[in-house]
Amino acid sequence: MNVLITGGAGFIGSHLTEALLAGGHTVTVVDDLSTGSLDNLAGVRGDGSFRFVRESVRDVSTMTSLIDRCDLVYHLAAAVGVQLIVDQPVHTIETNIHGSEVVLDLANKFGRKILVASTSEVYGKNTKTPFSEDDDTTLGSTRFTRWSYACSKMIDEFLALAYHQECELETIVCRFFNTVGPRQTGTYGMVVPRFVQRALRGQTIEIYGSGDQTRCFCNVSDVVGALIKLVECPDAVGQVINVGTTESISISALADKIIEMTGSTSDKKSLSYEEAYGRPFDDMLVRKPDLGKVNRLIGYEPIVPLEETLQQVIDFERSRM
Repeated sequence: MNVLITGGAGFIGSHLTEALLAGGHTVTVVDDLSTGSLDNLAGVRGDGSFRFVRESVRDVSTMTSLIDRCDLVYHLAAAVGVQLIVDQPVHTIETNIHGSEVVLDLANKFGRKILVASTSEVYGKNTKTPFSEDDDTTLGSTRFTRWSYACSKMIDEFLALAYHQECELETIVCRFFNTVGPRQTGTYGMVVPRFVQRALRGQTIEIYGSGDQTRCFCNVSDVVGALIKLVECPDAVGQVINVGTTESISISALADKIIEMTGSTSDKKSLSYEEAYGRPFDDMLVRKPDLGKVNRLIGYEPIVPLEETLQQVIDFERSRM
């Protein structure tokens, strides 16, 4: 197939690009490089089946041409990272909502199947775990800008499902739970690369909040495998689907594990959210997925354990240093 990936120069998108090219597909990546990087695509730029277009998904003219020529769309383009979301809420809302409006409208116009990337953030402060796709969401006050991301992705989900219900567009929505691996940047607040980078330099690892928050970190290769199988699954169309792992760890324990695995002399320091972000902040205490639906649809089981994933990130960051 001729596959279009929006945001394909990002962390997940670049790994998906490699996997699709390896599977014999032709891949076009469109990315404005606001958070992605051409370095992520260095391994495929000489591939004759690969094409890169530097443009925003909000550019209707460019996106019309690209979607007209493709068979399938992976819509991954979005504002990502808690730090970016807190610092640039306007960018977050405009990119996530208007970008998805453009891409979904054109996918419908040309009748292209589309997988839309969403996030576990939409579950908000719900503490009923594991999170099932039909569970209620509990978001904080609008004065906390971090919830603008969850709201914008919820609008993306509503719009994708509306196109499926009203127009019979083949849409799939995937909610990612803390995907990690090589090439993820710590610049925008991603916790694993940020901790690894500081540990390798022997710097103090700053933990925001109590450190008791728990997360389930899923290897990007597991996520990419699921994305490829889901677009081939007829029963996935019209569904919202969690993708992640259920192996859970607290943020404080994550820092300890990274210090141990790197042999670092780093110590840990707790910062209040206001110290870390320079403004009031509201966080999720727990984030764990129910993977029953994705398992039933494609037999998905995450394969890569957390320690192996962390070692991959450590090796990658060491090679960059």
